[in-house]
Amino acid sequence: MKKYLFILRHAPYHGLHAQEMLDVILITAAFEQHVALLVLDDAVFQLKKSQQTQKKLYKNIGAVFKALEIYDINDIYVETESLVERGLSTNDLLLPIQPCSRSAITHLIRQYDLVFSA
Repeated sequence: MKKYLFILRHAPYHGLHAQEMLDVILITAAFEQHVALLVLDDAVFQLKKSQQTQKKLYKNIGAVFKALEIYDINDIYVETESLVERGLSTNDLLLPIQPCSRSAITHLIRQYDLVFSA
């Protein structure tokens, strides 16, 4: 079994980037592959609780993140510096995550066979 790491970098409602990447993640996991996520930069807002999407008519992607557990996607890494720089903490997030420092990201990436970034 291959190990896949998907790196998310974009804000949640910056076009269809986030939704399309989540679709690919769920499809990959449906084929019983080991899937992990690394969330960096403005993508930390994708994991934020209580997203207000009604005014902008966007679909709330928080529900998709909650489905990750059903697909056995439990390795969700978030760069701690990205959280701090955006005034967030792990308590602000929808899911339990594994904090990862900026200096440890290279080591994390090397543990996976295939890495996708969007």
